[in-house]
Amino acid sequence: MMSAMSPVPADPTVLHPMPGQPRVVLLKPLVKSDLIEVGEFSYYDDPDDATAFETRNVLYHYGPEKLVIGKFCALGTGVRFIMNGANHRMDGPSTFPFPSMGGSWADHFDLLTGLPGRGDTVVGNDVWFGYNSMVMPGVRIGHGAIIGAGSVVTSDVPDYGIVGGNPARLIRTRYDEETIVRLLAAAWWDWPTEHLTRHIRTIMSGSVDALEAAAPEGTP
Repeated sequence: MMSAMSPVPADPTVLHPMPGQPRVVLLKPLVKSDLIEVGEFSYYDDPDDATAFETRNVLYHYGPEKLVIGKFCALGTGVRFIMNGANHRMDGPSTFPFPSMGGSWADHFDLLTGLPGRGDTVVGNDVWFGYNSMVMPGVRIGHGAIIGAGSVVTSDVPDYGIVGGNPARLIRTRYDEETIVRLLAAAWWDWPTEHLTRHIRTIMSGSVDALEAAAPEGTP
């Protein structure tokens, strides 16, 4: 039984984690699609309807490709993931998807099958997405990355990279290469929740040395 002095972890199953703030939702208990995987504590913030994330923010999700989002990701208002279903043919005079309009045009549906895709869209852990940023199909975003507001991410983002612009360009990395290796090895996002709870201040504002020292036994 937990003592009165023991820190109590936040609950990853609560839809609205911030009392009085329905604009913030945890995505793991929200999403229902088998094609969307989200880790614990990743959240979306939207004053209009955050609970409509699957339909308003994951667009053209018609194919088998998955959207995978890691743990502890922060998604600002208007973040959108464009999936491979947005693809059109570009090898003929017109890009218009005639067969999808129905009628006898649907007899030519083979013209829409087998379009090239970029595979799953994969977001690492502890990624911060700024307001109105957009991620294109098949992009992979590394752990600890920051996506600037209004960015259009068309290519992969490295671990702890900061990107911005349209198309998004790498501005810098948050740490040098050696330090990034150490951070990835510490992988605080995989720590047991009770252990992580005892070291919130170190995770948020401590040094990398302190983070390594706080890691649970058995961490490389």
